[in-house]
Amino acid sequence: MVAIAFYSITGQTKRFIDKTRLKAHQISDANPKYDMGEHYILVVPAYQDFMMDSVVDFLTYKDNKKNIIGIIGCGNRNFNDLFAQTAKKIAATLKIPILYLLEFSGTDQDVRNVRKIVHDLSAGQSTKKVQKPKELRGNISFLSDFRD
Repeated sequence: MVAIAFYSITGQTKRFIDKTRLKAHQISDANPKYDMGEHYILVVPAYQDFMMDSVVDFLTYKDNKKNIIGIIGCGNRNFNDLFAQTAKKIAATLKIPILYLLEFSGTDQDVRNVRKIVHDLSAGQSTKKVQKPKELRGNISFLSDFRD
């Protein structure tokens, strides 16, 4: 099974991960430097860049940047272009696919869709990508220290 790492600030992302019943590593603010040691999907909420320091520390630790195969973004569609902004910025910076975008802690359909994506990737099958990031608004400099 493809591994999952996630970061949650308010608990919305954790609630979604819990609903999927998939085994996942939670990135902690206390100790974000954790070696995934395998290919994985990153699941992140959308927050301002300065709130993502733990995610940057996690990604820059050992081979985590090299082993990430895709990203899932959570957010609030009321924020329009800023919806899932963190996932979009990381995807654009690392040139990885956005596998799925969901709102808040996700619906039952979101749970089914993400479980299928994880299953398909684990079976070596490609999965339809929701979108490739286009033009991004704002600064992605908080990620510039780990561009290839």
